[in-house]
This record gives sequence, structure tokens and C-alpha cells, in this order.
Amino acid sequence: MNAQVAVRRKLLEVLAVPYGLAVRLRATLYQHGWLPQQRLTCRVISVGNLTVGGTGKTPIVIWVVNRLLAQGRRVGVLSRGYRRRSDAAMVLVSDARSVLVGPEDAGDEPHLIAVRCPGALVAVGADRHRLGRWVLERFPVDCFVLDDGFQHLALYRDVDLLLVDASDARGLDALVPAGRLREPVSAASRATAVVLTRAEKPDDRQAVTAKLAQAGVMREAPIVVRFTVEALVHLSSKAVEKSDRLAGRKAFAFSGIANPASFRLLLTEAGFPVAGELLFPDHHWYRVADLDLIRRRADACGAEVILTTEKDADKIAAVATPGGSMERIWALRLGTEVIEGGERLERLLFEASVEC
Repeated sequence: MNAQVAVRRKLLEVLAVPYGLAVRLRATLYQHGWLPQQRLTCRVISVGNLTVGGTGKTPIVIWVVNRLLAQGRRVGVLSRGYRRRSDAAMVLVSDARSVLVGPEDAGDEPHLIAVRCPGALVAVGADRHRLGRWVLERFPVDCFVLDDGFQHLALYRDVDLLLVDASDARGLDALVPAGRLREPVSAASRATAVVLTRAEKPDDRQAVTAKLAQAGVMREAPIVVRFTVEALVHLSSKAVEKSDRLAGRKAFAFSGIANPASFRLLLTEAGFPVAGELLFPDHHWYRVADLDLIRRRADACGAEVILTTEKDADKIAAVATPGGSMERIWALRLGTEVIEGGERLERLLFEASVEC
């Protein structure tokens, strides 16, 4: 078995070589202007990462957007809308007054952003420059936040926030398909600022910063953030409660996210003894059969509450029926706390959000 694993690993490393050459060539073409970068008439703040999923982009985008809104900025969010079911080239998810479409048409993450940032415009489409122009033709916007934009080099951005998960130093080891890197670590040199997420443990932080420093991309100290359980949201009633109101109850957890280990850790920190867990693929679209399975597993372990993420809860609500065990489902609402570099982050946000 070990020999088979070694052979498979070597094959994946070989396959990563042409992928790495392609992404390096693409970045070089944009860097030297051989591929054109298009600009919007508003400033653009990008939030992205180097690895495939799981660094906490959505809670960071929500934090950034709400900070800008709190200062009176008119904010638009541009997102690809990954795995949305609508085939429309562009979809307006929120007009800054109300959420106009569900997660099926918007994609689960843009829909959650629209719900959590009620004063922001949210739109989805693959071509973010065309999407931004489409929004600007219809609404007044001071600045755009580009969701998952680090690799979207076709659109010029004024601030590039690059998220790196401090709890996943191994994620920086190899390119896909051998590892989780979308680009070589050296690509971090494009970032305006590196933001370390899930950076509570000093050893984790040191391991990641050492790898970034070794790649020669640490021009300044990183901004450091952590995620907290801000509240619990009831699936059907949408009631919002502090987590300590339900803490201590035996819980069953389920999720369809890229980094389920981070969800488990948050549950533990919030004081929930997890008696059972069910994992689905990232961006999973739930069916009635999935709900039946969740209910059976929760009943089997004697769970008093069923806990999931807000992203998953949005999709569960579309197929759940009121009553029964579904009344036990609560979603964790995450908050973002800036541990280090808060003044620098605020300066970057507000210097990049001047009016058009």
C-alpha cells in the first residue's frame, strides 16, 4: 500500500508541473502587460487566497463590506457565484435593499454575503469587469469588493488582500493536483497585504510565516485574524441567540464546506459536546434524503441540537419542512476579530474606497 501511495504521489507531482508552468506564464503575461488588465471606474478591494478553499474568505468579505458600509460607503460585491444553478451570465443578488434571489441562482457564498451585508449590492458573474460595469450602469457605487479575486488577474484591483490559513501550513507545500496551491507561494508577492486566518496558535503562525519568508514574499508583518462564534441562528424561525444559551447541550454537526475541521474546532470552543458528525462535499446542494439521514444520525446519538454553518443552513431551508427534528437545527454565525494589524487593515480599506 505504501508503494502505491508513493507512486500516486509521484504521478500527481508530475501532473502539477505543467499546471505550475501554465499559471506562472499567465501571471507573467499580465505582469508585463501582454495580457491587458481592465479597470473599473471605482476602486476595487480584492479578497482571495492561494489555496483551494477553506481559508475563511466569506467571513472576511462580510467583515470588510460591513466596515465599509459603517463608514457610509456605497459598496458593491462582485463574485463568480461558484456552482450556482442559474445559467444567466450576470445575476443581481441584492440591490442593497433586499435579497432578490436564493442560493440556487446566486451561489451559496454570494447569497450569504447578501444576507449578512444588507446595505451592499451583490452581483455574480464570471467576467468581473463586465459585471462591475453592468452594476455601475444601474447603481451608484463608491467601491467594489472582489470576492475570491486573487487569481482574477483580468481585473485591476487597488488593494489585494491575500488570505493564508495559519492552521494549514501543509497547504503551501505543493500545487494542485499534488497539493492545495492554486499558484506557487511566490505569487503572494502580488498581495498588498497577507492576512493570516485561524492564527490563534503561535506555533501555527510561525510555521506559515516561515514558509512565506522562505519564498521571499513577506515584505511586511501579516495582518492576523481569528474567527469567533458570534451567534446561533435558528433554521426555521431565524431567531438569533447567543451561543452560550445553548452551550453544553449534546450536539450533532453536519456541513458541506472545504474545511470541516475548522467548524468542529469552533463548536468545541463554543462549548458544544459533539456526539456525531456528518460531512458533505463543499458547496453540496441538499436533498430531502440528506435531511432524513441527518435526522436519523442525530436521533441515534441522542443529540439535543443539530448544528451547521450559515452557508449550509441557507440551502437546507429550501428543502426542509417545518416541525420535527428540523426544529433542532441551528447555524453558527461567524464573526471576525482582528488580532494584529488592525490599523493597517483599516487604512488600506479606507484609502481604497474613495468615491468614483
